[in-house]
Amino acid sequence: MKKMSPESLMMSYGFKPELSEGAIKPPIFQTSTFVFRSAEHGKAFFEQAYGLREKDEDEELGLIYSRLNNPDLEILENRLTLWDQSEDAAVFESGMGAITTTLLSFLEPGDLLLHSNPIYGGTDHFVKHVLPKFGINILGFDPLDSQEDIEKLINESGLADRLKVIYVETPANPTNQLVDLEMCRSIADKFQNKEDRPVLAVDNTYMGPLWQHPLKHGADLVLYSATKYIGGHSDVIAGACLGCKERISIIKEMRTFLGNMAGPWTGWLLLRSLETLKVRMEQQARNAACVYEEIKDHPKVKTIHYLGALKPGTRQHDIFVKQYTSAGAMLSIILEGGEKESFKFLNSLKLIKLAVSLGSTDSLAQHPATMTHAGVDPEDRKKFGISDNLVRLSVGVENAEDLIWDIKQALEAL
Repeated sequence: MKKMSPESLMMSYGFKPELSEGAIKPPIFQTSTFVFRSAEHGKAFFEQAYGLREKDEDEELGLIYSRLNNPDLEILENRLTLWDQSEDAAVFESGMGAITTTLLSFLEPGDLLLHSNPIYGGTDHFVKHVLPKFGINILGFDPLDSQEDIEKLINESGLADRLKVIYVETPANPTNQLVDLEMCRSIADKFQNKEDRPVLAVDNTYMGPLWQHPLKHGADLVLYSATKYIGGHSDVIAGACLGCKERISIIKEMRTFLGNMAGPWTGWLLLRSLETLKVRMEQQARNAACVYEEIKDHPKVKTIHYLGALKPGTRQHDIFVKQYTSAGAMLSIILEGGEKESFKFLNSLKLIKLAVSLGSTDSLAQHPATMTHAGVDPEDRKKFGISDNLVRLSVGVENAEDLIWDIKQALEAL
């Protein structure tokens, strides 16, 4: 039997039509609970769910209650593993649900979390304002820092022996700066203690499952706001975490008790979206490249943070060549001027929608400094380049010439 590509397997992987009246697509299993065939089966299912025994080789996980498992979610989690070639996956009701549950699964009071900067505003708030309430120590590094710089930061913190999680967002939102994942894995290996090596978790939302595969570069876990490229239609909120079975089982246990598992309707919508993931993302990348080429020399544009613009010979370009298969579809345009000019540009757009989020079939534009990253400390925003004249553009699947016309006429309005 030929080994099929992920885009082919997305149509049927993990679903048995004979279990659903021969339906070619999974039905929506809109149910809270499931009927056991016998009390003995109920006992066996709970033993699996609570880790009281190992699952037999040919035994399938029994259905109990939709907070624990649901057919739509199980099929979705199976299919999500294909692109990243992970052993298992866990799906959540939001990207923040995936991030917070993952961090709480591996951090305890007194532990140290090392994170890259900048990170998404919601993550930034949770890391810097919520985790410290639980006695967790936080240490950030710059994407341009060398391995020696980062190791020095860790050692000087006095908490090197408590480093438990390294959390990386690459490309960084919204600056598109890249972090070397193999370097981060090397750091994790160096600070391994007697119990375990620090967990390397990577937010891969900006690249989706197509353009970067962190697990291949040393990551233990890869995280997504599945709302973005995976969902892709601006009509569902979801998150996902992928990795080895051992770590995902720990995360799923935490998810069970936090109660933030995605519902069957969310699972069904994402199953639909996965079928067109590759064609959508490839078109978005082509459109983004066209947009960049047409506006990069515009007099109202100072510069554009875009992976396709990285200069050969630089460290950032070296990371790009090593880790990425595409320049993606995210552009951060630095305009001549400040907040006033940014707002004028955004308000002048006709086709592109003024809205937060990214990865949708719709092209979206927003102002990070006053929107997605408004809660980030002003000094941090300044330090990491989230300036008043930065406008973030997520390129969709519209006609590229129409997008270019819209951006140019908005630039002319400045």
